[in-house]
Amino acid sequence: MGFKQTDIRGIDVSAVKLINDDWALVTSSFGGKTNTMTVSWGGLGELWGRDMAFLFIRPQRYTRELLDESEWLSVSFFGGDYKKELMFCGRTSGRDVDKFAETGLSLTELDGVPCVEQAQVNLICKKIAVQDIDPKGFLDETIQKEYPADDYHRVYVAQIIKTYVKE
Repeated sequence: MGFKQTDIRGIDVSAVKLINDDWALVTSSFGGKTNTMTVSWGGLGELWGRDMAFLFIRPQRYTRELLDESEWLSVSFFGGDYKKELMFCGRTSGRDVDKFAETGLSLTELDGVPCVEQAQVNLICKKIAVQDIDPKGFLDETIQKEYPADDYHRVYVAQIIKTYVKE
């Protein structure tokens, strides 16, 4: 089974459902190393006249090291399937294990960007902006409870260059 390119606007499901309820994997490579991690905080939308993915990654995550060095990444959606595997990818560091070998998920490439073969949708994205969250900007003090270790996310703004759906 392969993938066919489509328009992101043709994906007929809520972005909130895709990310918050179903979760996704963000995958990146640099220096011969590839890693993936689960994301459940983020968004899809428009910024600066472009289709974008917004991803929030904590500083201790191994994938963040790769994202900081790489220009390209993928965001893979599974339609609610593979929750056990996504849970593993969210709780286990790629520094310690090969997440693909441990979960049975398969790494593939679309347009030279690593992504996940089992995904229903793969977004090929180019990183165009990065900003660290500054708690001084929190207008609602209850947000701070999400950061008991003061490990504030880095926000990655990535332009969606191509969208692929499972054939």
